[in-house]
Order: sequence, then C-alpha cells, then structure tokens
Amino acid sequence: MTFQPAEWPRKLRSQEWFGGSSKDAIYHRSWMKNQGLPADLLDGRPVIGICNTWSELTPCNAHLRDLAERVKFGVYEAGGFPVEFPVFSPSEVALRPTAMMFRNLCAMDVEESLRGKPIDGVVLLAGCDKTTPALLMGAASVDIPAIMVSGGPMLNGNFRGEVVGSGTHIRHFSAEVAAGNMTPEEFVAAEASMSRSAGSCNTMGTASTMASMAEALGMALSGNAAIPAVDSRRRVMAHITGRRIVDMVKDDLKPSDIMTKEAFENAIRTNGAIGGSTNAVVHMLALAGRCEIDLTLDDWDRCGKGVPTIVNLMPSGKYLMEEFFHAGGLPVVIKRLGEAGMLHKDALTVSGGTIWDEVKDVTNWNDDVILPVEKALTASGGIAVLRGNLAPNGAVLKPSAASPHLMKHRGRAVVFEDIDDYKARVNSDDLDIDETCVMVLKNCGPRGYPGMAEVGDMILPKKVLQKGIRDMVRVSDARMSGTAFGTVVLHTAPEAAAGGPLAVVQSGDFIELDVEGRTLHLDISDDELASRLAAWKPSVPAPNGGYAQLYHDKVMGADTGADFDFLVGCRGNEVARESH
Repeated sequence: MTFQPAEWPRKLRSQEWFGGSSKDAIYHRSWMKNQGLPADLLDGRPVIGICNTWSELTPCNAHLRDLAERVKFGVYEAGGFPVEFPVFSPSEVALRPTAMMFRNLCAMDVEESLRGKPIDGVVLLAGCDKTTPALLMGAASVDIPAIMVSGGPMLNGNFRGEVVGSGTHIRHFSAEVAAGNMTPEEFVAAEASMSRSAGSCNTMGTASTMASMAEALGMALSGNAAIPAVDSRRRVMAHITGRRIVDMVKDDLKPSDIMTKEAFENAIRTNGAIGGSTNAVVHMLALAGRCEIDLTLDDWDRCGKGVPTIVNLMPSGKYLMEEFFHAGGLPVVIKRLGEAGMLHKDALTVSGGTIWDEVKDVTNWNDDVILPVEKALTASGGIAVLRGNLAPNGAVLKPSAASPHLMKHRGRAVVFEDIDDYKARVNSDDLDIDETCVMVLKNCGPRGYPGMAEVGDMILPKKVLQKGIRDMVRVSDARMSGTAFGTVVLHTAPEAAAGGPLAVVQSGDFIELDVEGRTLHLDISDDELASRLAAWKPSVPAPNGGYAQLYHDKVMGADTGADFDFLVGCRGNEVARESH
C-alpha cells in the first residue's frame, strides 16, 4: 500500500484550543501553564496524548507509569508536547463480575477523551487482556494518528524446578489438587512462583495474543509484542514510539490508513500461527466494527484454516514468552507467513513502511521455540468456527489447545443452567457423568453472566479427574482465558440468555462435535427444537439501572464482537463543543 504523507507544516487540531489570542485560547493556554509549562510548548507543535491504563488494581499494567515517562522522552526529542491522561482500566484479575463487561466502557472512555481533548496524536499504553482491544477500539472510532506500546509479559515462573506459566499452571495445579495428586498446601506454595515480575501473562494468553494482534495489524512497531516487561528494551520501545508518533502526526498517518481488511486478515493468520487466544475473535470483530470493516466469523475460518501453529508456547506448547522473545519474537512468525504466501506483504504499518519491509531480514534464533512448518504443533491451527442447529450464528474452538481424540465426538449432555449451578453440582457424587459426556454451561454469554466471563473451560468433575482424565468436550456461550486449554467450544451464539438453542439443551440429549466438518449439532428433531424454543422463557433477570443496564440492553452477540450496537460505524464523528 502506498501512503502519501500530508504537507508539513500545517495547522493542527490542537490549535483549535491553543492557537490565537481569543478569550478561549488564552483560557486554555493559561490553565495548562499552571503546570509550569513554557509558552512555546503550545506554539503549534504536535500535542501527543499518552493514554494510560496504569492502575495498581490492574497488576498487568502497574508498571506503565514508567513506560509513559519513556514515551515522553521520545516525544520531546522529536519536537512534540506530551500530555499523559488516564482512562478506565478493566483489570482481568480483580474486576467483578468480569473485565469483559467493561471493555466497552474503557473504549468509550478512550474515544471521548480523544475526541474532546486538544490532542493531535496518541500513544496507547496497554497490557492486560481487555485494555489492548479497548484502546484500539476507541482510537479507531476517533481516527487521529495512534500507535500502541504494550506493557510486555512477565518473566518465567519456576516451582520446584518446573517452568511455570501464569494462568496455565493454575489450571494444571488445580486439576491435580482435585485429583488428589497435589496437596492444597503445595498449591499455595506455588503461588509465589507464578507471577514474579511486572507484566502480563507469560504464556500465549490473551494479553500476549492481543499484543501480537496489535503488531500484526500494523498498529505497533515491529518487535513490540514479546519484549518482557522488565527488559530494558521495553523502555527503548516506549522511547522510540514517542519519537515515531510525532512524525505520524506530521504525516497524518491514521488508524484508517493502517487497519484495513488486509491488515485484519494478516492478524487472523498470525493468530493461527502463534496458537493465539480465542478471545482474539471477539475483540477483533469488535475492532473491525469500529473500523467500519466487514469482518465476520467466516473470515476467521477462511483465513485461519490451514495456518500451521508454529509457536511452541503454553498453553498449546511448552515454552513461555521470554523464550519467544529471545528466539526472535513475532517478526519471525510474520516472516514465515510471508514466505508461505499467507501474508499481505504490502500492508501499511505505523512505521510508514510495509509489514514485509519490517520483517524480511529477521532471523529465527531457536527452531524449538518457533518451529519449522513441518514440525508444527498443529498442521491446521487457527480458530475453528463451528455451526449447526446448536450454534446457528457460530461457535469457536481452538484446535491447537484441544485433544485430537475429541475433535470428532458424540456424547450425552450434562447440563448446568448457569455458573452457580455448575459450582454447586460439578463435584457431587450424584452427578451422572463420565468422560464420554459433553459438559454444557448456559447463561454465561454477553447478557447472561453479564459480560461473558472466562468460565467456559469448566474444571472437570473430581470423579473424572481421579480416573486420570484431563479433557472432555465442553460447550458454552462463555469465553475462556487464553491461558486455558482443552476441547472447549465457546461463544455459542445466539447465547442462552437471548433465547438461542443452547438455552433449551437438556441433560440426556446427545451432542455431536465435528471440528474438521465445522459442525456442532444437537441430536433432536427440528420440530422438538422448535417446540422447546417456543416454550422458553428468560431465566436471567435484566439489571435495573446503571452501566449494567446499558450493557445488557445494548450489547450485541459474541459473533459480532459484543460491542454496543450504537457504537459501530461512527468513526471520526466529531462533536461541536463550545469553550467556557
């Protein structure tokens, strides 16, 4: 793609606030100067916002204040004026009922902050799962020059000589406790080894996946995704990003120039190659909606099918992000896709050049971390999109994290009406279940939970775990963490709380899963299904007031990204504002 930079110098957006000698301009400038700013910082040079999701209650992002200072160095060096501002920070590990419920709120905060403030370009500082897509969504809606710096993954964990991956090993250890192979005291002792430095999950969980998506989309500088949070090169990345955003403003290089349909297809294929999180599906669909790009679940299946998973990282493989970085990181993966004819090489990036120019000369330093195609973890990875009478609008499954012997399976349904029902009965001696069954969880979609929590990877019943079984087919309208694993069908749409077919599945029904055939079928007649749906009544009460009601009333289905229906297709919508 050829990009034609804008003329420079020219009058920038920020001068609508700070330029001239009117009462309004003096008002704006004088209040800014109470911070001890020299007058020439407001002379027409690019004003660069630093959109920061720092919060001590968002541990993945708790180190971002330091990175913001490094961004400022770069902005000043390049002749810009940096201004840092906070936005809502949806914490993956501390926010109830689920961080996903607040991704859209964060995106709205970003959008209105950018639209309403005297900012010419923005550096997006994000780390954990929901902050990355939220910041990209907000920036896409306003469409001023924007670039992302990720917080980076934490260092490897280690417990009694075993390399420990955050999130993934919590699930492993929890299953071993339930099976009686690990004591609760040992589980607690492992806690300190899981998160031993600043940063996000060190597995290919959703945080690392979304950092990779930002880079593959072209919205971050090449190499951004994998640098560990505490590595000095993470600070360097922040510093040079500060320099770059000033030039992006001068060139008027915007998200709409970068996040094209071709860029999204590059990102989908990258997700397949890295064994990325299923959460990327719902986030990228929402982001595409903000970009006014027609992206559907069918595009995920079309672009992802046939892409080999070549990154040997947990939960699909054995290594962690630290080894991935030292092997060469995401640029090596993107180069492999280009060599295989699976990359739109001329897609534009925030560098001003093409994605292929950024990666064509990189080297893979460890063939056991970034595998040759012939040794891929999964020959056809990506995200499998399933359809059938149980999921008319689609459901998703991650083949690289699933068990091969379960990829085609027919089993008796054991139904849990909601997450509380699951927790109350899963380990009951009276529960009629074995490893051939299909566990079904309802009412955990966008409206049902509310917020579509990461509960789809249901821990197996103790009676099954104690037999040595570690995977069963599980079906729900929920999500699962990118650190999770198993033959888990997710995002089933329409969701149960909206009256989708999942809502009327009964224990004892048989369900057929065929990943290769891309089908998910409930073995009852069409007449029986229609009769059950006609008799269905909602069981989840609607929230009464506040953001929860707004979310419930306006959220769309997982198959379209679970954004709010009134926020899609409003890119660049400026609102006239009067000064005091």
